[in-house]
Amino acid sequence: MTNQVNCYDVPQYWDLAFSDDTQLEAEFVVAAAKKYCDFPAVRLYEPGCGGGRLVVELAGRGFQVTGVDQSRSAVEFTRQTLTDRGLNAEIVVGDMREPLTDAEFDVAYCLVNTFRHLLTEEDAKQHLESVHRMLRPGGLYIIGLHLLPPDADEEDEEDWSVETPDVTVHMQLVAADCDRARRQETLRFSMTANVVGTAEPICHSSNYRMRLYEATHVRQLLASVPGFELVDVFDFWYDIDDPLELSDELGDTVLVLRKTV
Repeated sequence: MTNQVNCYDVPQYWDLAFSDDTQLEAEFVVAAAKKYCDFPAVRLYEPGCGGGRLVVELAGRGFQVTGVDQSRSAVEFTRQTLTDRGLNAEIVVGDMREPLTDAEFDVAYCLVNTFRHLLTEEDAKQHLESVHRMLRPGGLYIIGLHLLPPDADEEDEEDWSVETPDVTVHMQLVAADCDRARRQETLRFSMTANVVGTAEPICHSSNYRMRLYEATHVRQLLASVPGFELVDVFDFWYDIDDPLELSDELGDTVLVLRKTV
């Protein structure tokens, strides 16, 4: 039986489903900080941190990490994981559009489409302005998102599995209900966890509305938020030595922004 719940509220399975890329993503954040910052990056911020897989990884590498997420279940899971591993980080329930009080960070990062949960231009601008306010001059904001070029297929489907000795998680992602005029689509996630010692699989399904972006939309948004410069663009291979051009040739896209003023 499939439960129609928020998959983000079962981070023990959701984060596991994306865990194969955790080290690669963390290494890119570290490499980008070394390449583009004129100072040692120590203080990191992750809006929409979910179950904390990157928070935990980067805290384990010695960084001072702060994570914010709207899901109380995800926040509590992250805190417990940090405690279990003897690590420290600040994890709070909050809205990624709002700045934290008296906070200053060297680098912020928001990967794998979390940014696209901001469904309006005003929400996206408010979020960027809040991150800008919390970054030190010269600090970075790294955003990972999928672009949908004008000639791209509007429907897509992906399947993958991640296995540990205790559990196997299978994910199915279906992109549907694409509305280019409103710049929104629905991502439908079906998540099945087969846990060792449990007779029946644990099944969850969620639909998430996401904002659509083409390369032109990204440029327009960044132009509307003074104080950020786009210093480089990458894809989800995260090769710091292979920067790309922001164009409609890209799908998986990583933006490296730097605070100028």
